[in-house]
Amino acid sequence: MVDSNGPPSTGLTSERPSEDVTAVPLMEERLSIAKELVECERVRVRVSVEERHETITEQLLRDDLQIERIPQNIRLTEAPSVRFEGDTTIVPIVKEVVVVEKALMLVEEVHIRRRSIAEPTQIPVSLRAERAAVDREPAPVPAEARE
Repeated sequence: MVDSNGPPSTGLTSERPSEDVTAVPLMEERLSIAKELVECERVRVRVSVEERHETITEQLLRDDLQIERIPQNIRLTEAPSVRFEGDTTIVPIVKEVVVVEKALMLVEEVHIRRRSIAEPTQIPVSLRAERAAVDREPAPVPAEARE
């Protein structure tokens, strides 16, 4: 607001216009927060290994061959090849014989059967396991905190 007769008015009315005005400073406290990491304890971890012996039982397969010789004595014109009948492998055995003429003779066949046999087998094994032991120690007191 402006007074037309003089300097601008402060909006305060006073009976004594020549009076001195004193400024009063106003103070305010403000909070400042800071964080600091402090070591409070130490931990030592020791690892030890324990070993124990156990025996395990496991089924192991092995092949067992049963061989049977079957005499044939059959005259042939050419050598037969190996053949399979079910689980039997047949291997023809031939020989030459002296005759007025030369001829192949099937002398015998070898029949081979395969069968699988499961046998319990004991196998000693060593098993190891680690264990952790934890020891807690108080942290050293900093020099600033001792004073």
